[in-house]
Amino acid sequence: MDIHKLESLLRKPEGFKLDFKEKLKLNTETDKKEFVKDVCAIANTNGGRGYIIFGVKDKTKEIIGVELKPFNEEKIQQIICNRCDPPVPIRVDIINYKQKNIAVVTIFKSEQRPHQIRQTGTFYIRRGSTTDVARRHEIANMLQENGLISYEQVICRKVQITELDENLLKEHILGTGIILKEKKEILLEGLGIIGKETEKSIYHPTMGGLLLFGKCPQNYLPHIGIKIDYKNKIYNIKGNILEMLDKCENLISDFFKNTSYPVVSIYDAIANAVVHRDYWDMSREIVISIKDEKVEISNPGSISVGGSFKKITKRQELHRRNPWLYQRLLLMDKKGRFLKYGLGMQRIKKPFKNIGKVKVINLPNKNLFKIILPGEIYFSNKKN
Repeated sequence: MDIHKLESLLRKPEGFKLDFKEKLKLNTETDKKEFVKDVCAIANTNGGRGYIIFGVKDKTKEIIGVELKPFNEEKIQQIICNRCDPPVPIRVDIINYKQKNIAVVTIFKSEQRPHQIRQTGTFYIRRGSTTDVARRHEIANMLQENGLISYEQVICRKVQITELDENLLKEHILGTGIILKEKKEILLEGLGIIGKETEKSIYHPTMGGLLLFGKCPQNYLPHIGIKIDYKNKIYNIKGNILEMLDKCENLISDFFKNTSYPVVSIYDAIANAVVHRDYWDMSREIVISIKDEKVEISNPGSISVGGSFKKITKRQELHRRNPWLYQRLLLMDKKGRFLKYGLGMQRIKKPFKNIGKVKVINLPNKNLFKIILPGEIYFSNKKN
């Protein structure tokens, strides 16, 4: 950490990865717990490195300086190790700035998320500039991102394998080129489509198996549907992922049949949504809102990439939250929708270049990712 980096941080507001504090208190157990809570929360929050800067008033950014005694790096690391599981990697820097000492605790990007407070078992995360308890789906996402669990491979213990479409399964097995030489259940288990409940030796669909091959997955996972709001009339789309995509495209094609609207951008945005959506978040579905002035695709699951929205939209390959689903959709989708996936946001934006701006809104606090396209009215105006 040097003065130029410090000045850059001081120009920024408090946020997910940046916190300003006047001083560090480590005198009591409560003081230590509060400090470790903030460190864990910043480490658990998506993005790169985080910083807690001491000796600065958080509202006014007035430089007040600090006493150096509490900022013993070895002691601070020991406090974190004793109270956080796994420990968070940090560094302590002291910088003389405007004739006052500023202490910066750098919290390095962690590959071991989520970090948990040992004494209480609680996981914390940053919401804007505040530290808060992590919700269930946020903890699950951190575990999934680090390969500790996978949503697609969780077994649906209340669902029988008869809920899987036999014809789709046969078609998929043929498409993989696998020759069936053993019991079908063993093959399907190997493919991750079903799993065994160990205690009872009973097979059940996995979440991924139900999403791709279920006769009607929404009977068991109501949150995985797609809702289309077309000029205030609601259409609830059900079925497995590819069925829902086909139904959405048929409806949207009908909505725009007498217009020049580039519906392929809507199709691409929906395909992007089913791959990226956070299936741990059971509070809502994917929602497509179609109005005269805009088309908004709202997807549960904010994107865990750093940088500006401009950088997000230019990225060719965003992190895939559900890689197992993506790989199978590549094989199963006869329309080849997911072969185009690597083209990213540029493909969606291109048809609107001379019409209007495509907006990308990433809302980590609400766990939402939105793509907003110009509506039909702009094409009508352009045509006239």
